[in-house]
Amino acid sequence: MRGIVLGSFASFFFAVTFILNRAMELSGGSWIWSAVLRYLFMLPPLFLIVAWRGNLRALLTEMRKEPWVWLGWSSVGFGLFYAPLCFAAAYGPAWIVASTWQLTIIAGSLLAPLFYVGVATPQGIRKVRARIPRRGVAVSLVILVGVVIIQGQNQRISVQELVLGMLPVLLAAFAYPLGNRKMMVICQGSLDTYQRVLGMTLASLPFWLVLAGLGYAVTGAPSGMQMAQSLVVALSSGVIATILFFTATDLARGDLHRLAAVEATQAGEVVFALLGEVVILHGSFPGIWSLLGIALVVLGMVLHSFLAKDSGPAIRNIDRDIGIG
Repeated sequence: MRGIVLGSFASFFFAVTFILNRAMELSGGSWIWSAVLRYLFMLPPLFLIVAWRGNLRALLTEMRKEPWVWLGWSSVGFGLFYAPLCFAAAYGPAWIVASTWQLTIIAGSLLAPLFYVGVATPQGIRKVRARIPRRGVAVSLVILVGVVIIQGQNQRISVQELVLGMLPVLLAAFAYPLGNRKMMVICQGSLDTYQRVLGMTLASLPFWLVLAGLGYAVTGAPSGMQMAQSLVVALSSGVIATILFFTATDLARGDLHRLAAVEATQAGEVVFALLGEVVILHGSFPGIWSLLGIALVVLGMVLHSFLAKDSGPAIRNIDRDIGIG
């Protein structure tokens, strides 16, 4: 249950991303700088936190063991997650991006067969490929029905906004849980949440520096306003929300049902994004159908928490044996 609570708080701080990214686009900022600046601004506070806790040397030691693995999966989990989200914000309202992002709930469950888990047998622990948690997917569909209803509110959206505001988010929806879970496997519990977030941020720097070069060539340097807004996003979503969410997933490590439930808490971003768009971007207040959709999202989150509570310990991850195939 603690993981559910932490995940819900994370969804609140993550929602800042959708609102401010859309605000930056509406004010003429480039989606490229919105993506790059978040991770550049994340580095100093994360570095100070890890150094203050005396864990910096241990992190660098772990990263030196498998540098290319860190580089690859961090670029997937952070780069291919956040760059598409920022791109989508350039073509669609915050509520479309936040709603489509909820596909990560099902994506996380569908990724299960890529990993191995340890199953207790009379002969001992046997490593098998994980199965898709069908009950978890069924409950996730309740959330997605709510998302579809929210998207059906009366707003005029062009085909371009619909396609370019949704397809990049589909990529992000799979990249984020895949990169996060793979790094959990690689770390094998040897690093805490702060170390893992800092390590993935450092390892994804080449991705962001290449994107920054492209951004400078295309649009020039970012404005002072965009830098200030990106700093808020970095601290709220990049540091606070990411640490909360990674802590929640660490608590659920070893139980795919609980892990799916924690990832489902991110559906709360839809609610917070809608409220933020009304208050900050002066969007229209949700109608009856949208409120019904929000209710279904909340119901799905509650059902996931009960499903996680009822999941048994028969199947558990064995960190040293987990692989991806």
